[in-house]
Amino acid sequence: MTFKEIKELIEVFDESKLSKLSIKEGEFKIELDKNITAAPVVASTPVAQTVQAPVSTPVVPQTSISASAQNDDNADYITSPMVGTFYEAPSPTSDAYVKVGDKVKAGQTVCIVEAMKIMNEIQAEFDCEIVEKLVEDGQAVEFDTPLFKVKRV
Repeated sequence: MTFKEIKELIEVFDESKLSKLSIKEGEFKIELDKNITAAPVVASTPVAQTVQAPVSTPVVPQTSISASAQNDDNADYITSPMVGTFYEAPSPTSDAYVKVGDKVKAGQTVCIVEAMKIMNEIQAEFDCEIVEKLVEDGQAVEFDTPLFKVKRV
């Protein structure tokens, strides 16, 4: 991870509602925590760089969306593949990608999760019907946060 990427990550983290963040890629690890006023954060690579910033813990962003039963044996969920901000529409003036009751095809975009100023379209992995929207537009989400409760079609 470059210094610029670390700096952008810290800026996005500071603007988010998250209190902790932790990322590990190979030998590189960074922890961010807003609850500590000045905690050292060590980022190490094979070259052993060190970065200090007030910050700390929970997520490794992934690029795929998972659908798994979580609370209900028969329920499936579309979950966030990363930490970011949930948006139900491509712009504030546009209609939501999906509404409760909509039937969705595999590969169809259902929402956006913004992470590090990048808009990531989240798509359904299978044909389904939206049963319930579980997060509000503009809400901060973490890795594996259920976004929609769905029923396979």
